[in-house]
Amino acid sequence: MPRSPSSPAFWRSPLRGPWFTSVLGVVLLAGITVLFVTGLLSYAAYNPDLSPVNDQTPDKGLLGFYLFSWPTHPSWLYRLTQGVHVTLGIALIPVLLAKLWSVVPKLFALPPARSLAHALERLSLLLLVGGGLFEFTTGVLNVQLDYIFPGSFYPLHFYGAWVFFAAFLAHAVLKTPLALRNLRHIRDEQPSGEGELVSPNPADPTVSRRGALGVVGGGSLLLLATTAGRSFDGPLRETAVLAPHGGPEPGGGPGGFQINKTAAYAGISPTETGEEAWRLVVTGRDGRSVRLDRPQLLQLALHSSALPIACVEGWSTSDQWWRGVRLRDLAALVGHDDPVDVLVESLQRHGAFRRAALRANQVADPRSLLALFVNGEDLTPDHGYPARVIVPAAPGVLNTKWVARMTFGDL
Repeated sequence: MPRSPSSPAFWRSPLRGPWFTSVLGVVLLAGITVLFVTGLLSYAAYNPDLSPVNDQTPDKGLLGFYLFSWPTHPSWLYRLTQGVHVTLGIALIPVLLAKLWSVVPKLFALPPARSLAHALERLSLLLLVGGGLFEFTTGVLNVQLDYIFPGSFYPLHFYGAWVFFAAFLAHAVLKTPLALRNLRHIRDEQPSGEGELVSPNPADPTVSRRGALGVVGGGSLLLLATTAGRSFDGPLRETAVLAPHGGPEPGGGPGGFQINKTAAYAGISPTETGEEAWRLVVTGRDGRSVRLDRPQLLQLALHSSALPIACVEGWSTSDQWWRGVRLRDLAALVGHDDPVDVLVESLQRHGAFRRAALRANQVADPRSLLALFVNGEDLTPDHGYPARVIVPAAPGVLNTKWVARMTFGDL
């Protein structure tokens, strides 16, 4: 028996073969394309070209060519795109691992390069495998709120996505015609071409290729069933046993819905949010500024909006009823009759997104509020008391909690 992984006879599984690999490849071709597009949309939703405080990837250069003003309609847009991105990514993990297992003999094949074209193919394969493992690993860690990255998740995942997708695209161009030819043999499972994937000395089969695909598909469905519920309320959320925001809602009452960051975690003390201490500073045109306490805000025209909360980790809530002052009315207080951009700053002193910028179209939307109440009662400390921003279709981190200052104007 050969002991070197570079020998074709070392790999004895009878499951490996072009047809099995091609089926997995076609699934990944469709799934990863959706992941890449929804990932780009998620990045655009942060408005990174609006203000440096929103831009977690300041050296993106041409990679930000597609950025656009993120819309506010429909209000569930980010809930949909990011929910698909994260849930699909998790569901594809068994497919990705099975695909890597199916082609592992090629990673050890000798000589490493038989020609320039073969060397380029091996290089693209290295970037593809490394990039795929990196993207899926960092994505899962972020979903699980395990921030153990050697830096910020945003630039790591963003740049990694471009490297991975470039290699994936090159590999797809090279291999899709062959994969389609192999799939024509779906009835008899006879391999076509690329004999290096077929063991010259296969072991006795214990499961068919279709059975192996069933196991992979079953694993994907299991992950889907145990994570997708975090995007819903009620009993469905309790099925998301593998997700941090699955299970029962955190408490009851009007404020009993999901959060990422508590007031205690953010270092927000009751003394600085009490009526005697807290003031909202609103600044606008020509340095005009007003200071408002909560009773003064309550004297302004109050409006209600039914809006969800949706976060980059893929979890979301259904519509909550928010009530407060429209952002465009606050802009008018400091001389901006036409809505403009705004920089929102929190009492939170440390951590990412303690400041966030919103575009003029977000300020202009009549549903965009500086919320004072949720579901008929005062905001709870964990939901941003005494005041927080809520904007339709915006990622959760841009809906700043514990607001202390708002600066309106061109950013």
